[in-house]
Amino acid sequence: MKSNKKLLSFGALAVLAVLFVAMILVSNTLFRGARLDLTQNHLYTLSQGSKNILSSIEEPVNLTLYFSDKAAADSANPDAAALRNYAPRVRELLAEMAARAGGKLRVQTIDPLPFSEDEDRATTLGLQALPWGQGGGNLFLGIVGTNSTNGKSVMPIADPRKETFLEYDVAKMVHELSMTKKPAVGLISGLAMGAGFDAQTRQMRQPWAIQSQLEQMFEVRTLTPASVKAIDKDINVLVVVQPKNLPDDAQYAIDQFVLRGGHLLVFVDPLAESDDSGADPNNPQAAMMADRSSDLPKLFKAWGVDYSPSKIVLDREHALQVSSPQGQPIRHAAILGFNQRDLNPTDIVTAQLQSINVSTAGYFQLAVDSKNKLTPLIQTSADATTVSADRVKFLPDPSQLLVDYKPGGQPLVVAARLEGKFVTAFPERKEEGHLAEAKDAGEIILVADTDILSNRLWVQVQAFFGQQVMNAFANNGDFIVNAVDNLGGSSDLISIRGRATSQRPFTTVDNMRRAAEESFRGKERELQQRLSDTERKLTELQSGKSRENEMILSPEQKAELTRFQDQKVAIRKELRAVRRSLDDRIEALGTRLKLVNIGLMPLLITLFALGFALFKRQRRKTA
Repeated sequence: MKSNKKLLSFGALAVLAVLFVAMILVSNTLFRGARLDLTQNHLYTLSQGSKNILSSIEEPVNLTLYFSDKAAADSANPDAAALRNYAPRVRELLAEMAARAGGKLRVQTIDPLPFSEDEDRATTLGLQALPWGQGGGNLFLGIVGTNSTNGKSVMPIADPRKETFLEYDVAKMVHELSMTKKPAVGLISGLAMGAGFDAQTRQMRQPWAIQSQLEQMFEVRTLTPASVKAIDKDINVLVVVQPKNLPDDAQYAIDQFVLRGGHLLVFVDPLAESDDSGADPNNPQAAMMADRSSDLPKLFKAWGVDYSPSKIVLDREHALQVSSPQGQPIRHAAILGFNQRDLNPTDIVTAQLQSINVSTAGYFQLAVDSKNKLTPLIQTSADATTVSADRVKFLPDPSQLLVDYKPGGQPLVVAARLEGKFVTAFPERKEEGHLAEAKDAGEIILVADTDILSNRLWVQVQAFFGQQVMNAFANNGDFIVNAVDNLGGSSDLISIRGRATSQRPFTTVDNMRRAAEESFRGKERELQQRLSDTERKLTELQSGKSRENEMILSPEQKAELTRFQDQKVAIRKELRAVRRSLDDRIEALGTRLKLVNIGLMPLLITLFALGFALFKRQRRKTA
């Protein structure tokens, strides 16, 4: 009987073992590639835009991660430590993208050892090297992408400070490598931005720096405003600059371009200082009186945007210095310099920019009944206000703009991203293929200044041995190229937003430190106040003494000094107690965390296992 039971238990174990192995094989087959992201901000989950880009790859794309793993481990350079901590995040993202690309994205990692062929190749490919020691070695963390047609794209360095846009940058690289030609950019401009003959100077005119930059990166097609009837379907981005008195046919062409999913970048201006369309060398007064504002009233109304072509933004806080009529530098409240805090840090167009200059700009806001979303890219301080464009146009002294200045109390939006499901501004038109409403949500970037494009606000251009050398002193050009580059990508690429970083600071400890610092500063202020009171009392006592007793401390002065010394010792003791209390609280928190992670969790698992074993044993006894 016992032998039969033994055989039975051995047989049961064998069956369980076979079932276990079969379950593993089945789960490996059914759940291969399955992932579960339990991080708070889903750091390891790709956005839908990235997934769409990866699924649309037709020809294989290769990404090579160059990371100096061994050199980073041996280096004492603090930048090396940052790259070493960031490298796993980059590697995991590339692996996740490769897993989602169905074999069309191939990823490999190379550790370019010092003085090796791999290091030479990394340098030749354009990767940025960091020195890691006195021996002359280099440290790399960058990505090189290639495709089947010898196309190449390089991320010189994967900067930990740009982690929020890591997914966007890699997806953009993949998207560019999967394309066969440059994106086409249509340009409708009321300003003479390109090369040509200048009637005023009677000489050939060089193209604006921003025009040259766009032509280097994109296939730019200049469209004549008066003759535009439709926008070619192969144009990825349409840039509209100073649309002054734009014919209805041209506005309708823009309207339908947006509704069918085209990406639009618009520059309007209440006072375009670069607009010389009404200039007459023989009549300067007529040139000054000419209208230099621009607007798209029908389109803006349909898009739910309020914009006034007769209002200029003033901002005392961001006013730049100009020369006064007397030759002295003064601040011009209509010529503004925005810095990093005024630029949207979460939008790829402005996130990495430092400064942008504008002149006599307008502003945007959503209409009361608008269903669309307006996200500021550039905005003023709350100290801003508005004045009529005519006041600025005919004002000889910029300092007069500050007379009777009344701030509005809220920021004004100079540039913005408009998102929504747009409707036509021309419901009465019945042309073939007319769209009354967009099928999907679209995006438009609006800028209420055209002078932002002009050289004088952001770049110095000099001739050097027949070449035009540009020296930028502001990020206007980067802003415009970023905007066109972002809009020039697919809708999937535009939809990828900045992600949370993998950094997990100890917020509880940081809050404790801040509270302690506030208490510490309070005690320090109290000590300084008591010192000031003591000095005042000593001075009062000193003033009542005769000349021969000036150098001798009176009993009252001695008592006051003694009282201050006692207070000083007591306050310093309290300061040390604040510091000591902070250290004790942080140490206690660390002890609790260690207890939970090292002691409590294993204990709970052990108790669960013992309880389960006792439960099974009890069931066997009952059976």
